[in-house]
Amino acid sequence: MTQTLHPTRSTRITEVVLPGLVEPTGLQIQQRTLPAPAAGQVLVQVEASGVSFAEQGMRRGRYPGQPKFPFVPGYDLVGTVREVGTGVDRAMIGTRVAVATKTGGWATYALVAAIDLVSVPSSVDPAEAETVIVNGVTAWQMLHRSAQAKPGQTILVHGANGGVGSILVQLARHAGIRVIGTASPRHHSALRELGVEPIDYNTPDLNAQIRRLAPDGVDAAFDHLGLNSARRSFDLLARGGTLVAYGMAADLNEEGSMLPMFLKMVGQILVWTALPNGCRASFYDFWSGKTITPRVFRRRQHEDLSRVLDLLAQGVITPYIAARFPLNEVVQAMELAESRTVMGKVVLIP
Repeated sequence: MTQTLHPTRSTRITEVVLPGLVEPTGLQIQQRTLPAPAAGQVLVQVEASGVSFAEQGMRRGRYPGQPKFPFVPGYDLVGTVREVGTGVDRAMIGTRVAVATKTGGWATYALVAAIDLVSVPSSVDPAEAETVIVNGVTAWQMLHRSAQAKPGQTILVHGANGGVGSILVQLARHAGIRVIGTASPRHHSALRELGVEPIDYNTPDLNAQIRRLAPDGVDAAFDHLGLNSARRSFDLLARGGTLVAYGMAADLNEEGSMLPMFLKMVGQILVWTALPNGCRASFYDFWSGKTITPRVFRRRQHEDLSRVLDLLAQGVITPYIAARFPLNEVVQAMELAESRTVMGKVVLIP
């Protein structure tokens, strides 16, 4: 039986700290005391938090908007509400919730704003739910809000085996959309089972192979690799097609700030948008609009995450969990995630 914490009582927690620019072996595990939830906050006992490209960029100091070192990584989490601050309905205590945090998820407990929480269906495993918080919302919004893809269309998904890619292709197939996906050959069998037409991303004539499958071009392309890859993807669009760029993974190991590369990407997108061929291009940002229109941002995030969680509960989406690690094995978890050898997401189980 779980003991409900008293609202004025602090909580002893274990957390992972990123102290600076370190290799995965430099991650530190520490304990500290967490204060009781303040007004509008809840205390969540963390049951799952993912290892994503964001943390890989943060440990290199190359993720835009990351906090100053040291800090606790953890872009999103699933857990159970154990206590609430003033102004929060006490009926929330004992409910399982999901939330995107950007940082702070790699811990046994976390304080989060109650207004940001989304309920998780009771039938869904916490680790499975974790795979669709940021990744699922990203996939849904890029497919249905950014590209506005329609049944019968053909799309190209780079990294179709990844955390975002594996959900994106399933959402697309569920919507009646044809999917061409790039991935290492080791993942091709699994992708075929999802209805994807896979291509080896290392093949020298990648665009030519994609053209053979889609002679008139693709209606939408989703590219997380960076500017050079985005240029190739844009060339593969059919007239009126859409490119959605959403990362610069190929530049992760480069030196210096990623800001100049990001500005080049934005500049190129502006050039593409002005072309007379009817094609569109955009850069997807999960946090877009949070500062300018917080109510609209929060409503959109809640709606889309609820949709994806419902599809997960219905069995429409298969969650791909590459591995589950306890918090004290975060080094091994990070190393596996950075190896790029697995399909799906590495999840920490505090």
